Amino acid sequence: MGVVVIDGSTVRSFVEDEEQFKKTVDEQFKALDSNDDGVLSRSELRKALESMRLLDSHFGVEVVTPQEELTKLYDSIFEKFDTDQSGSVDLEEFRSEMKKIVLAIADGLGFCPIRMVLDDDEDNILKKAADLEASKLGKV
Repeated sequence: MGVVVIDGSTVRSFVEDEEQFKKTVDEQFKALDSNDDGVLSRSELRKALESMRLLDSHFGVEVVTPQEELTKLYDSIFEKFDTDQSGSVDLEEFRSEMKKIVLAIADGLGFCPIRMVLDDDEDNILKKAADLEASKLGKV
């Protein structure tokens, strides 16, 4: 377990490193594409969102969101990703939306650093951003 400190500039710098960002997002896409058909279905994207448990708690208190509300939310997120309304999310659509999401996180963080406690084997975008920043500092 480790602690990383990041702020908006760390996250933005990661997105600007197109090679690293693309590699990370492509790996996430591949992991989410459970049937290896090259696109994400509504159910594959929903499974990924559910695994993040973003809606299961509110400031540490478990909450129960009605199923119909969850379905509406997940459908609207899917529609945001599925920009060509094809019924599936291809890699380019996924990259584009992930870039928007990560840049929105960077904007939200601004210049206020936050500390995150992560498992050493945890592999998410914010950890990758912190690792890239650390590698740059190590080269100086």
